[in-house]
Amino acid sequence: MHDLNLSDGVVVLSPLRLDDVDAHLAGEDELLVRWLSGEPATRAGTEAYFRHCIEQWATCGPLRALGIRTAAQRTLVGYIDLRFDVEGLEPGQVNISYVLYPAWRGQGLVSRAVRLICRYAAVEGATQGVIRVDPENYASAAVARRSGFTYDKQLLEEDGNRTDWYLLSLPDEGGLPST
Repeated sequence: MHDLNLSDGVVVLSPLRLDDVDAHLAGEDELLVRWLSGEPATRAGTEAYFRHCIEQWATCGPLRALGIRTAAQRTLVGYIDLRFDVEGLEPGQVNISYVLYPAWRGQGLVSRAVRLICRYAAVEGATQGVIRVDPENYASAAVARRSGFTYDKQLLEEDGNRTDWYLLSLPDEGGLPST
């Protein structure tokens, strides 16, 4: 699976690699810290997480993390992942989360990445995409809506945080999701 490349001609999604660590660390800003982990990433922690992502690909685990890259230069601009084992999801549902580095925001790249990963998720057997967003993360909610997801509900998660759930039915056999 390490050779997987999904592209729409503008963005390419491919599995994260250890040589992406520097780009990720350089791209982190206060918004990523706020919405992702609550504290700045460390090199050791980022390398450990990327190794975990690589292992998940190698073992066909429930996490599929992909770098979002520009099609032209293959520059890492963020990443997107699927999680098939999130507590609270129903059978067939897959969680989708994403981050985009500041220099690349506002260009529609994450929406493109979401549409691409939805096709991949459908091929892997998922029937519904779920994007869970902090109610104050307006940019992430806008990505969900632009990608065809509709608001479903707000839940109090196990960690005590509230999330708005956006859902999209995925097509059979990896066709394009309806918007």
